[in-house]
Amino acid sequence: MLYPRPETKKRYYQFSEYLKNKFGKKVYKITLDAGFSCPNRDGTISSGGCIFCDNGGSFSQAHSKALSVPDQVKVGVSNLSSRFKAQKFMSYFQAYSNTYKPVDELKEIYDSALCHPDIVGISIATRPDCVDEQKLDLIASYVPNYETWVEYGLQSMHDKTLKFINRGHDFETFVKAFKLTKERGINVGVHVILGLPNETKKDMLETIKTLADLGVDGVKFHCLCIFPNTKLYDMYENGEITLLEEDEYIQIACDCLELLPSDTTIHRLGGNGLQALKIAPKWLNKKFEILNRIDDELEKRNSYQGIRFQNL
Repeated sequence: MLYPRPETKKRYYQFSEYLKNKFGKKVYKITLDAGFSCPNRDGTISSGGCIFCDNGGSFSQAHSKALSVPDQVKVGVSNLSSRFKAQKFMSYFQAYSNTYKPVDELKEIYDSALCHPDIVGISIATRPDCVDEQKLDLIASYVPNYETWVEYGLQSMHDKTLKFINRGHDFETFVKAFKLTKERGINVGVHVILGLPNETKKDMLETIKTLADLGVDGVKFHCLCIFPNTKLYDMYENGEITLLEEDEYIQIACDCLELLPSDTTIHRLGGNGLQALKIAPKWLNKKFEILNRIDDELEKRNSYQGIRFQNL
């Protein structure tokens, strides 16, 4: 169903709206760090990891991995209930590659994150080369009772880009993982970075068109940003790369939304990483201003998510 949907005033389909429609109230994510590693950092695939990844492994650092997973859930429920009067929650394994352990260990970890009666879902962020049928069967076992997502870090469909950023896998690896995941009834979210080195606007939109054709369930948009102690930081300091300007990002983000089906959930559009650590771009710290500008641009265009999907 294309915009305007009767249940929203937005011109794109927020993941928070999807959850509220399903559960009758807002659902809050509890970000968890279960002490996972990554095969692209421990030397299994290559050394050094992705050029943009800092020591936090894309973790928001909302909790400390010194706490057990059940304790992190307990702290998260308490904090979110106090701050926002939250009543429903999803356990979100965010840091590093959260399927990068033997399946018996994964079961123990995932089960421990479902320890509170108001947990209604589980979301597991990982790499497409860190899943197999046995691991996906385990994750699929949660589908009957929980809102269940796997979030794959893809970043780009272009193998030349994946090689440049030292991703350690190609696009075909993602496609295989995506199909295996969808076959099991698991929702699939995909992380995409806009503004990667050497990518044109056409390259970025090709990634989105391809995801639209595949039928992914959700997309999380990131704008390329610079953190200290990364290879990307060194490139930035040496003047080897340029970053998207605010106006460029607004235009490209709106173009991407137009290309996605109207029922693809949008998990993020603005705001990346901890502001205190981020080197650039500083304009990305203005999360709500960026979101408002995207709203304004879509209204100016008289446009909405999915308007160009039927023309693919």
